Amino acid sequence: MKHRIFFLKVAVDNLTMSETIGAIENAITTEKQIHHVVVNAAKIVAMQSDLVLRQSVNEADLINADGQAVVWASIFLGKPLKERVAGIDLMENLVNLAYANQYKIYFLGAREGVIKKVLGIYSKKYSPNIIAGYRNGYFEKREERIIAEEIADSKANMLFVGISSPKKENFLYENRSILHNVNFIMGVGGSFDVVSGKIERAPLWMQKIGLEWFYRFLQEPKRMWKRYFIGNTKFIWLVLKERFKS
Repeated sequence: MKHRIFFLKVAVDNLTMSETIGAIENAITTEKQIHHVVVNAAKIVAMQSDLVLRQSVNEADLINADGQAVVWASIFLGKPLKERVAGIDLMENLVNLAYANQYKIYFLGAREGVIKKVLGIYSKKYSPNIIAGYRNGYFEKREERIIAEEIADSKANMLFVGISSPKKENFLYENRSILHNVNFIMGVGGSFDVVSGKIERAPLWMQKIGLEWFYRFLQEPKRMWKRYFIGNTKFIWLVLKERFKS
């Protein structure tokens, strides 16, 4: 793709939010499929050694930079991305698009109580008609094919997978042929937790200056410190090595 750039062994599409939504809407209207992923600092660090995850991400049809740190790194490395396209913001825009165009969405992920709350919120805000089906995110590897077949049979136009990495990326990559009639498939990570109110999202000013990760850390410091402090340090080191390599 002419809008795709490469750095740190990762492919990223240099698209704005509106350009991304346009590509997705075109796929739905032309009955094609877009396999979408997002990358952030933690995922890029993991992709340096996890070759399965790297393949699952880099072979996707559409790859957005979810983290502001990735946008800053692209500028520092001389391959500037236009803007951050946060996964949760894209998901919210697409739910609105589904309501406006009578598309249907399958929701996969999170705990049973969380995903049901998300469905209730979207049903009230938009309409229950946008929901093709749902399932919580707790299942074994051996169940994946059956779940993918159930999603394909639901006649969903979009699939949002709210499961942690690398499970969600690998699930979508490995089952994309089964899901071929779902026009848009996307991993949304912890977005269901945010929509349900279980996790509070950072204020807009913190998002804009790249401190959303720190706000997330403050809510669950024991669980998130390793991912953010060690992971971010590794990411900075990777960027510096790339910039100043001989």
